[in-house]
Amino acid sequence: MQTSTVTYRRPTAVITESPDLLRWTGFGGAVLLTAGAWATRTVPVALAAAIAGAGLVVLTWALLGRTRPDASWLRRTLALWCGPLLVAPPLFSADVFSYLAQGEVAARGLDPNVVSPAAGASAEAVARVGVYWRDTPSPYGPLFSTVERAIAQVTGGDPVAGIVLYRLAAVLGLLLVVWAVPRLAAFAGTSARTALWLGVLNPLVLWHLIGGVHNDALMLGLMLSGTVIALHALPELRWWQFTAGVVLIGLGAQVKLPALVALAVVGTALARRLGGGWTRFAGAGLGMVAAAVGVSVVTSLAGGSGFGWVQALSTPSKVNSWMAPTNWPGFLAGAVFGPESGQAMISSARVAGLVLILCGIAVVLRRQLLGGVSEVTALGMMMSLIVVLGPVIQPWYLLWAVLPLAACLPEGPWRTRVAGLAGVFALLVPPLAGNFTGRVMELVLAYALGIALVGCAYFVLRRVSVVAPS
Repeated sequence: MQTSTVTYRRPTAVITESPDLLRWTGFGGAVLLTAGAWATRTVPVALAAAIAGAGLVVLTWALLGRTRPDASWLRRTLALWCGPLLVAPPLFSADVFSYLAQGEVAARGLDPNVVSPAAGASAEAVARVGVYWRDTPSPYGPLFSTVERAIAQVTGGDPVAGIVLYRLAAVLGLLLVVWAVPRLAAFAGTSARTALWLGVLNPLVLWHLIGGVHNDALMLGLMLSGTVIALHALPELRWWQFTAGVVLIGLGAQVKLPALVALAVVGTALARRLGGGWTRFAGAGLGMVAAAVGVSVVTSLAGGSGFGWVQALSTPSKVNSWMAPTNWPGFLAGAVFGPESGQAMISSARVAGLVLILCGIAVVLRRQLLGGVSEVTALGMMMSLIVVLGPVIQPWYLLWAVLPLAACLPEGPWRTRVAGLAGVFALLVPPLAGNFTGRVMELVLAYALGIALVGCAYFVLRRVSVVAPS
């Protein structure tokens, strides 16, 4: 007579046969994060609860990387984890309040790329904007300025209704990303399941596209879906489909300019399809430039926002981001020789970073033209250069590179490194962005309690009961 025994052991990896436990643990983390975010002003331990909730989601996401659920299961898990965040207050960043104020400026007939919130929005709207951006015009493209004005006009300046509409726009962008990433993986010959896990279920997506309501969701959705449509049209040279893809990418760039990199990728792919060579490469490149200019002109004129956005492209770099490697030499020089020397070094390093980005893009495009890298890999590599060597890095900027890399990286050390970097950046900023001056001990205690809870959860997950085979 055969019997089954129940054993308890300390495995080297979490049990992979039942990912549902991880799914529901992650959902619990999302609920805890949302509840903690709402209660943090009235309950002293709420910040710790929010941090613990974020940690639980990151933990379960990392452990899910060792499991083998299919793509459909991962999509349903994404929907489940996003659910609580849809009703959360703005998380990890207050940028959505800048969008609201810029929308007020645009609704009053002013150009938000020229007029700052402090000069053109109501006092109530300005008070909600981060102190760094109150006197700073919008750095975004004309398509997003049109969205901002439309939301301000529809809501009449109501911040709650405005946040709801911006979050709906972010959900639309995320749906485009969910549609595009597995198809990019098919172009690159990698697993759709892995691409969805590393790219779309990534905590950075949950935190910053849905929780933080960043317009990067629209940029990425338009850029990636446009890339899929354009690449899909190339084998049979379906020109209308290719043009539609190019237009979508151009619209993504009218939200945020880095989406233009995808035009370089599909232009190079077109040159290869037409036979390769530098002449066809130059011709395709001119075509992409003409398309980008055309989309920009039409968007600027149709939306009524004008061309003030061109002079506002350098706005984000007015704040010295401590995460950007190009700023680190300047911080060191400032500490040793004073702030003037530090700022001069930062300016010089940023110029050097731009030169390196342009040189790196040229090398990647050459390799793509000669068949050395795939289109998706080229997009991931060039976006990585822009993120690492750019003048500003925010945690959500990593998604510009992580999403295409998730679609092209095979199993191996590079995929592990990208996942590890995403996990670290997902916990780098407190769930409720704000000024913690004078509240450092509160933040330290909250992180300590949150880490303790996540550690206990990991210990429990590692000791899940396993039915031994009979």
